[in-house]
Amino acid sequence: MSSGLPKHIAIIMDGNGRWAERRGRPRIYGHIKGCGRVREIIREADRLGIKQLTLYAFSTENWGRPTAEVTVLMQLLKKWLIRERRELIKRNIRFRAIGNLERLPMDARKLVRESEELSAGNTGLELTFALSYSGRDEIIDAAKSLARRAMNGELLPEDINQEIFSMELDTVALRDPDLLIRTSGEQRISNFMLWQMAYTEFYFTDTMWPDFRAVNLRLAIDSYTRRERRFGLTSSKIEATI
Repeated sequence: MSSGLPKHIAIIMDGNGRWAERRGRPRIYGHIKGCGRVREIIREADRLGIKQLTLYAFSTENWGRPTAEVTVLMQLLKKWLIRERRELIKRNIRFRAIGNLERLPMDARKLVRESEELSAGNTGLELTFALSYSGRDEIIDAAKSLARRAMNGELLPEDINQEIFSMELDTVALRDPDLLIRTSGEQRISNFMLWQMAYTEFYFTDTMWPDFRAVNLRLAIDSYTRRERRFGLTSSKIEATI
């Protein structure tokens, strides 16, 4: 039995810098081109009826990049939000961000919060940007929160289960990703949604993010629909539950 259309797609948008360097251009040029690719992918996901789309836009590790590059990335984020949020409202897309947003520059953080508030009533595609995000930090923060609740007598340690733990994560409003796409040929998840991807299907492509088009998204989805998702069960067990 093949999988249906993925309800939640997560994308690691990788390869901007290398794309530019291969063309003899500065890495910043690749980020600018990559930023321009986001709109097409959002539109295509919306057109196809995908319910949730999460884009890994900036990791906590990315803060270690050269200051000039980080500055440009923050500027691109601000410009994108200013330019695109009217489009999000028009298309009934809800925007949210996850990660350690307190590390963002104040003006960028303000635009993120404003965009979340403006689109909060939208009921279509749920678009999430992972910004200053770390899967390990997210898990540690959840553990700390549960430890505080246990110390305050709000719950017993033995009552903690997967459902309760998941409620403490940044992604509490999202289902676990059905499909992860990573561009640029790298085959790792780079500290992205570590808890949530226990049974996510992975799709790796050599295409760099600035070259990733709507047709590439459809190819990834087509690969997903031809897979059988067993979640640790056998095919016969899955068929018996249908």
